[in-house]
Amino acid sequence: MNCIIVDDETAARTIVSHLCSQVDNLTVVDDFPNAMQAIKFLNKNEVDLIFLDIHMPDFTGFDFIDSLKNPPKIVLTTSDRDFAIEAFEYDCIVDYLVKPITLPRFLKAMQKVESFKAPVVQKAAPVVQEAKQEESEKEMYVNIDRRLIKIVFDNIFLIEAKGDYVLIKTEGKNYTVHSTLKKIEEKLPDSLFLKVHRSYIINIKKIVDIEDNSVLIARDVIPISRSNRPELMKRLNLL
Repeated sequence: MNCIIVDDETAARTIVSHLCSQVDNLTVVDDFPNAMQAIKFLNKNEVDLIFLDIHMPDFTGFDFIDSLKNPPKIVLTTSDRDFAIEAFEYDCIVDYLVKPITLPRFLKAMQKVESFKAPVVQKAAPVVQEAKQEESEKEMYVNIDRRLIKIVFDNIFLIEAKGDYVLIKTEGKNYTVHSTLKKIEEKLPDSLFLKVHRSYIINIKKIVDIEDNSVLIARDVIPISRSNRPELMKRLNLL
């Protein structure tokens, strides 16, 4: 199994490389001090596994993963415990190692890598099973200033895209999150939320009024795109 190491700290790359040498059939083909160099390498080469630091200058570990069309298995290596929940939203992430990494913990991660099923297999799970999982989820966590904030789905009015950020309006307060509308949408249960416009997702239970091509949520008038209007009408049993 071939792997690369991506970490801006030379000592950290050396330690991970040494740990890799303790595992049979695991070969470090290269290591990189930043994500950009690793991306250039991956554009021409394939690997089975990446050991990836989260905190790197200019381009975080999550930014790096988002840039990969078909990411291989990834083990995160970081001194920050705060991103574990966000990390496992990615199908390709196998394990989350907190520095300093001990050999027993590293070997346990390698066992997970060996038994890890490809994301394609995971996505083939029955739709009924996914629906049951949705019903059991009542909240989500968002990363704001390196803090994980819990937001209860029922309290959300709407979510609006604002460039590189999204604005989440709730009954209690509003949250500005560095994310995309697509990423947030993936966390939301379909039974409660609907994207009605390229820039807006609404909680259909919070609708006050519908008029022409807009919907009133609390005091906000939200546009409804022509392509999304039929689905909204269907969800509200108005067809």
